[in-house]
Amino acid sequence: MSDSARPTAMLASLVSALIVLPASANTLEELLVTAESDNRTIELSDAVVVSPDVAELIKSAPGGNGNNNGPLSSIPQYRGMYGPRVSARIDGMQIAPAGPNWMDPPLSYAVTGQLESLIVHRGIAPVSVAQESIGGAVEARMLTGEFAETDELQVGGQLLGVTESVNRSYQANAVILASTQQQRLKLAATTQKGDDAAFPGGDITPTEYERQRYDIGYGVHTGAHTLQFDYGYNDTGETGTPALPMDIDFIEGDLYRAGYEYNSGSPMTLDFVVFGSTLDHEMTNYKLRQPPPSGAMFRRNTARADNIGFNLGTTMTDADGQWQVGVDGFSADHNADIDNPNNPMFFVDAFNSAEREVLGVFVERQQVFNQQWQGELGVRYNRVDMDAGEVDATPARMMPPAQALRDAFNNADRSRTDDNLDAVAKLWYRVNDQNQLMLGLAQKHRSPSYQERYLWLPLQSTGGLADGYTYTGTIDLDPERARQVELGWDFNGNSFNVSPRLFYSKVENYIEGTPSTSADAVMFVRMMNQMNGTNNPDPLQFTNVDAELYGFDMDWSWQLTERWNLSGLVNYVRGKRDDGGNDDLYRIAPPNASLRLGYATARWSAAVENILYAEQDDVSQINDEQTSSGYGIVNVQATWQATNQLQLAAGVDNLFDKEYESHLGGYNRAGNPDIARGARLPGYGANAFARILYTF
Repeated sequence: MSDSARPTAMLASLVSALIVLPASANTLEELLVTAESDNRTIELSDAVVVSPDVAELIKSAPGGNGNNNGPLSSIPQYRGMYGPRVSARIDGMQIAPAGPNWMDPPLSYAVTGQLESLIVHRGIAPVSVAQESIGGAVEARMLTGEFAETDELQVGGQLLGVTESVNRSYQANAVILASTQQQRLKLAATTQKGDDAAFPGGDITPTEYERQRYDIGYGVHTGAHTLQFDYGYNDTGETGTPALPMDIDFIEGDLYRAGYEYNSGSPMTLDFVVFGSTLDHEMTNYKLRQPPPSGAMFRRNTARADNIGFNLGTTMTDADGQWQVGVDGFSADHNADIDNPNNPMFFVDAFNSAEREVLGVFVERQQVFNQQWQGELGVRYNRVDMDAGEVDATPARMMPPAQALRDAFNNADRSRTDDNLDAVAKLWYRVNDQNQLMLGLAQKHRSPSYQERYLWLPLQSTGGLADGYTYTGTIDLDPERARQVELGWDFNGNSFNVSPRLFYSKVENYIEGTPSTSADAVMFVRMMNQMNGTNNPDPLQFTNVDAELYGFDMDWSWQLTERWNLSGLVNYVRGKRDDGGNDDLYRIAPPNASLRLGYATARWSAAVENILYAEQDDVSQINDEQTSSGYGIVNVQATWQATNQLQLAAGVDNLFDKEYESHLGGYNRAGNPDIARGARLPGYGANAFARILYTF
């Protein structure tokens, strides 16, 4: 679809939606747990957050983890699935990253200083919360402010400052909120900067980072109608990603959002949001890290993503539950060009107008049968349209294998359409006031990413897999289809709570890399090795296989006394091929657990936490994945509510300066005197931090 045609198509979808639905119609802090039977979520609010990366908070949720490719580039992992399999939204906005290697995952556009809460929809996500959620759904909610109760102008906000020792970093954030009964205004600014992080054996180079973020929001409220307009500008500077072949030179982005809400207090509400973003990204392999030995191997990748989307939904409540009906659309256009600043003749069109458009419609029913039984039934249909423009590259003009790959791609029919039908059914049975059982069943789909379909030349632009392999895509990939089942028990006693879950997911057409069957792709990589003196392995190709993921996760809390509390998490997931491939899935979190002991009074609190990870020896042979050893670290922190407005917090992560390697931390791809190339990247050393929060 052309650039001019796509907005027209999206507008047509929006008009159709309006016709269908008229207007009548840091881990130490306690988790705020909402255990509603119709939509159980874990909401992370009021946490002492010091990491600049919001995605790190997902580790506080049962089943949550993260693939860490850099200080601002963590990719959420939930129950073994990650990347585009896990839906991540910010105030209802979808964001397709500009980086073809996901240096800017969607949650990287939510800065911690403006975060109000992070919601992890536990287990099988309802069809109403995301278009594609085969691996779960996460949503960041940013500070917006409330309308005043009187017409007198009220001004408030917060000031936040954070400093950390491990990378000599700082964060400063200011939010000003002004409101009357009819209007509200938000002004916010954030700056973050850090040096290379230390570990017991030296420094992790490059892990420096810098980012600024500026936001303005305006809302107007009259009667049952609320309009909200938001604009954000993200400016990420030079930032390291040592697990990837390049580092961030810059990421500049404009993010827009406009929302309308109708809520008269009647059983029906209406929500309508339109949003978009324009994201520009440049990355290099020679600025932050040790440059290649030859100027001919210098590489710069300039990428851009243009996103536009909408959500339109209505909620209708009755005596026995509620209906949710909605239409949503999202379109992303990707371009990525590789060049060499030392050779103006060198270029590679990695992606040329790679387009992906999803238009969905859903209906969901939350039903209260009686005092014991409740249920949820949802159905969603998504139409996914994809296409890409023709490509070219200097190697394709000089090397027969690259020429053959280019011509085959350009001569192919690159347009593809997938029709995906998702269904979710959940049932809760309240045994008594303390015990509740649940059963969840689902069928979920995910269509291929643009990298998986349209990567035509063996490159490492793989959405952040960070396995060191080059890949090519497959235009004829089928959508992934997961059949999922979940069993759970919630016990809520006077002083003890526990919520274990068992889960199983059978995924047909799971997309992963397998040894390339293209002789041209293999020959190209081998020829490049000869020319450059490298030893890159033969390429992989994105293909459909069958897989299964299963496991167990649990969160629990025990109020020992009025002031003492004990809580923790337990997570286990196993992912493996299920089609005779006899291999494990790549980059799956090892079994892990956390144990936290907290003490709290009205004015101050303190906590000590032990985080434990087992070894991981169920690793992918195809990806030549290394096993990892188990480890444990201890974190401590304390907070003091000096006044009703001023809170001070301090602590130490990795108190005993333990040297360890996280299985999800990736391998070192940069020249570093303290870490060998190809070795697992170490975790951060002892990190003393301090935070000041002032609200007014």
